[in-house]
Amino acid sequence: MTGPPILVGVDGSEPSLAAVDLAIREGALRERTVRIVYGDCWADHPAWATNDPDGDVAADLLSEPQQAIRDATDRASATQVPITTEILAGDPAAVLIRESAHADLLVLGHRGRGGLPELLLGSVAIKVAAHATCPVLITRGTAPATGDILVGVDGSTADDAVLGFAFHEAALRGTELRVLHAANRSHLGNPESLLQHHTATESAPAQLLTDAVLNWSRKYPTVTTHQHSTTGRPADAILQAGANAQLVVLGARGHAKLAGRRLGSVTHAVLHHASCPVAVVQ
Repeated sequence: MTGPPILVGVDGSEPSLAAVDLAIREGALRERTVRIVYGDCWADHPAWATNDPDGDVAADLLSEPQQAIRDATDRASATQVPITTEILAGDPAAVLIRESAHADLLVLGHRGRGGLPELLLGSVAIKVAAHATCPVLITRGTAPATGDILVGVDGSTADDAVLGFAFHEAALRGTELRVLHAANRSHLGNPESLLQHHTATESAPAQLLTDAVLNWSRKYPTVTTHQHSTTGRPADAILQAGANAQLVVLGARGHAKLAGRRLGSVTHAVLHHASCPVAVVQ
């Protein structure tokens, strides 16, 4: 298998093992090696250096990173997808962001071992989704093998990359693609102004979708697409439309080019509440 690997971050938590499952599936679909990485802040600390000249560590003496790697490897052992494993020194988010430069896709659990139970999305997932240089696939809910793919667009310059990723995934999975444009018109004020605006521009969202999708439809003629436009809060519309999807695809920021490359509010909300995995495209 050639090309950049599928990178997956693990920490021994159940979400990270679910991320291994997703990474294995993507590795099989894309014909790529899966690279399993544990980012360990203590990996290069002298106190952890082993005095065993043979490097042979008994199973019951495995460190937390070593055990996490072993659990992930066991999870992948029944597949034919090639895997590699590494424990890399450094903050987990920083390690994954750095290594994303050499990956085709980065897969990550929505919450890690150290997160509080009430947190819906861990800090590592938030940082990596915002700063990785390759698309990031975050576990959410279950990962159904059936169902279509939903991609959210907003008319920003990021739409082309987002649509390209979504079309590619739909082609790999042999499923249909729904393209959703949700316009939030609450800023228009009173109902009369909203009605006037809608009357003047009611065809704009549909035309935006048609223009954005046309180029990718030509490149992926086997992918059946369905285009939808709606009004209201975009995050709510995406969550509702994606209730039965096998994957939701979004841009990292959309129109909001905030300082520090923070995630856009729509993507942030969907990552917290989606019922299926979410791919974030830079």
